[in-house]
Amino acid sequence: MFKKDHKLNQWLWKWHVIAGLISLPIVLLLAITGGVYLFKDNYEAPKQEHIKTIEIGKTKLSYQAQWKLAKEALKKAPNTMVVPTKANQATVFSIGRFSHKQSVYINPYTGEVTGRISPKDSNMYTVRKLHGELLLGAFGTKIIELIASWLFVLIITGIYVFWPTKKQGLKGFFTVRFKQGKRILFRDLHTVLGFWISVLLLMTLAGGMPWTDVFGANFKWLQGVTNTGFPKTWNARGLKSSVNGEAIPLDDMVSLGTSMNLKGVLSIGLPKHKTGVYSISNATFDLDAQKRFHFDQYSGKQLVKHDWADVGILMRGRMWFMAFHQGQFGTWNFVVMIFVSLLLAFMALAALISYMKRKPKGKWGTPKVPTQFKAGYGILVLIVLLGIIFPLFGVSVLAIVGVEVLKKRKRERPVV
Repeated sequence: MFKKDHKLNQWLWKWHVIAGLISLPIVLLLAITGGVYLFKDNYEAPKQEHIKTIEIGKTKLSYQAQWKLAKEALKKAPNTMVVPTKANQATVFSIGRFSHKQSVYINPYTGEVTGRISPKDSNMYTVRKLHGELLLGAFGTKIIELIASWLFVLIITGIYVFWPTKKQGLKGFFTVRFKQGKRILFRDLHTVLGFWISVLLLMTLAGGMPWTDVFGANFKWLQGVTNTGFPKTWNARGLKSSVNGEAIPLDDMVSLGTSMNLKGVLSIGLPKHKTGVYSISNATFDLDAQKRFHFDQYSGKQLVKHDWADVGILMRGRMWFMAFHQGQFGTWNFVVMIFVSLLLAFMALAALISYMKRKPKGKWGTPKVPTQFKAGYGILVLIVLLGIIFPLFGVSVLAIVGVEVLKKRKRERPVV
């Protein structure tokens, strides 16, 4: 245990309460929509089954023939094909990425287009947009980023304010007072639960920040200048085939990819023009098992091979935390994220109930700070560092300081 500075504790508590009240509606929304989005695959699977699952026939069309049908259906050359793993699976060809992705499904026995799927076709797309941008586009994304940035501050200040005194000892980390009224009960539930899941909350926030506009762009810039992102040829950028005779049939590349016994879902990157290349890759959330191979589409010569070890450390960390944020590391991760979503929503409501119970009628009821208190250099340095790491937090702090200075000048202005 350490001896806390009472004045600093009051000052941090005051801003913890103010920031918490402002953030609370968005925090609740993030917790609820994030929890709902975890069930995306469970929700979409039965709705898409009639497109993805087909009746098994006697003979299959070649992958080359299916590729041609996919081009006609998409009106554009597809980027990738996912190799089916079961006889009753339609073959999927896709163009675009992320929310702009469009996939067409081909029945390999009949050549029929069984359907099309785009992320925008699902109600879960609306949930995701609500979670990431409040359905307000770029402006909404920045609001989410601002609140997420302040959540880091709320967690840090919350830990300091909650930290038990020497008198409370270790039991202070576990004590929930059930018999001292609802205000104390919900305060303790908020603080004790918040402390024990603080690391999980920080990990969850770290997984969400790369999607933001300002922090995300800065992080990408840092990856670029430190050469810690994906290798330049990870997605075959800059690679070209030497045009020579006829291109290798897609079926040969599928056979090669299948023989590699790669973990996860096997995909074939398709050349979109004469000098494009074939690629073989596997999608798996066992990140260390991810591999990528690029081949000349005419000679079949391997141009580049990449393992996950070739990926820079910042990108590896980024991808790990983003996958964790989405609960993609298996059942344990899914359960942990459901747990975090539920507890975050409960903690926010518990804090609100406790605040409403202690707030005097007609007043804000924020903790009082001694007038002579001044934040030390250590605190100022920490605020500056957080403002640099999270620029929107920094801008909001400057706005708060500006308002405080104007209020002070107004109070000190002599009455005429």
